[in-house]
Amino acid sequence: MTADKPATSPLPWLLLLLSVTTGLVDAISVLGLGKVFTANMTGNIVFLGFAASGTPGFRVAPYVFAIAAFMVGALIAGRVGKHHAGSPLRRWLLTAASIEAALLWIAAGVAIGFDVATQSPGSSVNIIIALTGLAMGFRNATIRQLKVPDLTTTVLTLTITGLAADSGLAGGTNPNWARRIGSVAAIFLGAAIGAYLVTHGGLVAPLILAGTLIFAGTIACMLHPAAARPL
Repeated sequence: MTADKPATSPLPWLLLLLSVTTGLVDAISVLGLGKVFTANMTGNIVFLGFAASGTPGFRVAPYVFAIAAFMVGALIAGRVGKHHAGSPLRRWLLTAASIEAALLWIAAGVAIGFDVATQSPGSSVNIIIALTGLAMGFRNATIRQLKVPDLTTTVLTLTITGLAADSGLAGGTNPNWARRIGSVAAIFLGAAIGAYLVTHGGLVAPLILAGTLIFAGTIACMLHPAAARPL
């Protein structure tokens, strides 16, 4: 696997689509599961600090649970990635997409009958956190191994920093500016769509949509000739 992908690689487009699903999952977890992130662990560490200090409205358990599930997902993805080393890219992508989409669809099944306003049944909260945390941990570890510059699909701090620090105003050459702006716009779009779906109908629809986008986008990517190249 190399850090530089061919110009014709379908990966940037796939990762932009995956960034949309990150916004969806963040909307699901923050708005639907009680102020917990399952795609972005920085927020959980901050919230965990609030909870540890006794701040009202923040509980330690959900954040610890989300972080643990995320790490397990990343661990599994690391093993899967090493197992696929030297195999065609499309094989690894299909495996990753199948696992991630399946976890989100199972979470959608668990979310049937779940009431966001009352957070009941309470057992569903932890199960959905675990399933989406596993999926996002798996996603992050997979993207990390693909090493596509400026497309992490989940974290925008360095992306936004790069837009400013590498801009013409800072004396830079604006490398990958379109990709960086696209990444920001994709997560924004996913968050907006996810917020609407969660607030108007609950968690089932956005979870199904996220899984479908992941799987369908990956299938489309696999049809590209570049996906036949080995990792």
